[in-house]
Amino acid sequence: MRRVPLEPVTVLINQLRDIARSSVALLPNLTVALIVILLTWLINKLAASALSSTLKRTRLRRSLQELFTLLVSIAIWVLGILIAAVILFPGLTPASILAGLGIGSVAIGFAFKDVFENFLAGIIILFRREMRIGDHVECEGIEGKVAQIAIRESHIRQTDGQLVIVPNSILFKNPVIVRTDQDSRRVTVICGVAYDVDVDEARSVISDAVNACDTVISDEKPIQIFAQEFASSSINFEVTWWTGSKPVEVRTSRDQVVAAVKRALDDAGIEIPFPYRTLTFKEPLPLQRASGGADT
Repeated sequence: MRRVPLEPVTVLINQLRDIARSSVALLPNLTVALIVILLTWLINKLAASALSSTLKRTRLRRSLQELFTLLVSIAIWVLGILIAAVILFPGLTPASILAGLGIGSVAIGFAFKDVFENFLAGIIILFRREMRIGDHVECEGIEGKVAQIAIRESHIRQTDGQLVIVPNSILFKNPVIVRTDQDSRRVTVICGVAYDVDVDEARSVISDAVNACDTVISDEKPIQIFAQEFASSSINFEVTWWTGSKPVEVRTSRDQVVAAVKRALDDAGIEIPFPYRTLTFKEPLPLQRASGGADT
């Protein structure tokens, strides 16, 4: 019967024994490292609560308060994990840790380029004063109310109720129209009258009708009515006024003004023409009396 050589088994047993000794030797360090992690968690909770209470007394926006709380939390956790790593592995030095972080950050940066891009864009957007939660914005065909601005993404609630989650890099790199940056907004409609109508009279009737609408802001910003062009069937007026900046306020005001102008022109006997078409024939057309008609 062939015997198995004992030398490899002995080497394996010795290696396992060394690993066990090393593990037992690391138990105090592991215990202290776990205590450091637990203290880091506790300090992070206390610091976040204290910072949140302090920031609530300031005039900073809620999104900025959340950003500062997050950055402080990240700093506390990074410091705590570094201290625990040095305790667990005494051979580590600050220089070796920084070197490892430098090499690792390059690899992580290439792997998570889009994530970091959105993160940095989110920080810049949070510091903007021109786009706040509740504003109505438009960017790259997306239009709606800003519901939330997070670190990596922003939530846009469209006017039809749908929620669009937009990466912050899109809002940072593309033009953003903030429709509610001011309390008022200009609205324009085109109104046409017939060619035989007195232009000054029509302008006066339209102006009185627009001024009578309660959704029109006429105290601070005047109503403007300009004869715009000679159209195919009418003289077109450009009617411009100011109203609230929210989309629903714009739609409501436009509806009220159009109805008021139509009513005023009808009452004044001023025609709002539809397109006329004049047909010219090269030769005269013969006219034939319809059959079946009664002769008189």
